[in-house]
Amino acid sequence: MADIKASIDRKANRRGAARLAAVQALYQMEIGGAGINDVFAEFDSHWLGNEVEGDRYLPAEAAFFRDVVAGVVRDQVRIDPLIDDALSKSWPLKRVAAILRAVLRAGSYELEHRKDVPARVVVSEYVDVAHAFVEKDEAGMVNAVLDQIARRFRTGEFARG
Repeated sequence: MADIKASIDRKANRRGAARLAAVQALYQMEIGGAGINDVFAEFDSHWLGNEVEGDRYLPAEAAFFRDVVAGVVRDQVRIDPLIDDALSKSWPLKRVAAILRAVLRAGSYELEHRKDVPARVVVSEYVDVAHAFVEKDEAGMVNAVLDQIARRFRTGEFARG
């Protein structure tokens, strides 16, 4: 039983690391204009499971990282209006900080496409990622927006309580 729990914990940690890396990659792509192949190569060789600027990064589930980044890039034209609809009309997505746009896009993609992960887990994980970059109020906004999007894509999960 302990082996199963340890295996689940390792997978969760690797997925959490993949989410953090995906958000960082999406941010880098938006701010620096890097292409997806360049970002994949850089993260594969320098970030995933390595020490960067004195911080040790957990090994990430590379396939999960790639799926989230590629999915956001592919679906961003559809994802952004979903996020915009969930935001306050007085604060559209274009006014949201770039790092939070990356968090919201990655979370939205995962909510729509990664049905293997419970919606509440997705929301919680991306709120945790947001906490790595922003203050509590902004992380609360991530929670509220992703919760709305989760209820749109995963109504059955919320109907069960």
